[in-house]
Amino acid sequence: MRKLMIAAAFAPTLAFAVGTESDTPPTPTETTATCTNGMVWDTESKSCVEPTDSSLNDTDRMNAVRELAYAGRILDAERVLDAVQDQTSDAVMTYRGFTARKAGRMDDALGWYERALAANPNNLLARSYMGQWHVESGNIELARAELREIRQRGGRSTWPEISLRLAIQSGSGYSY
Repeated sequence: MRKLMIAAAFAPTLAFAVGTESDTPPTPTETTATCTNGMVWDTESKSCVEPTDSSLNDTDRMNAVRELAYAGRILDAERVLDAVQDQTSDAVMTYRGFTARKAGRMDDALGWYERALAANPNNLLARSYMGQWHVESGNIELARAELREIRQRGGRSTWPEISLRLAIQSGSGYSY
């Protein structure tokens, strides 16, 4: 009974989506259903296109990155990230950190999170992912410091705060 109560308490958080402060997972599109090798679905041509295709804009690309990352297709997400025009965006750097961490490139991940936070210290998602990096690296105190930063910056009860809190409680990074 106790296990059931604990599972029920955390069930709403399991739906939180990768790469957003939303509690709604990305809606699967043809990008994950049909396209392969980092290709992105183009609604105009109704076909899979290269992520560099001029019919796509950075919003389309970032939506595809989020969808691919949520689907666990990390290398495909990285390929699409490479096509984003604004490589200095803290959102791009945050996703680069996330994909590097999920691919096991821990040093690269930390560097990307640090760059994202240098560009935007209020990037709560980068703080959460960096905190999860600290959890996975065994440094719970630094993870707790990021959790405090998230809360101090107005992030209480958001996806970044909840996912980092759960990672600290479980002792492992959040896995969608």
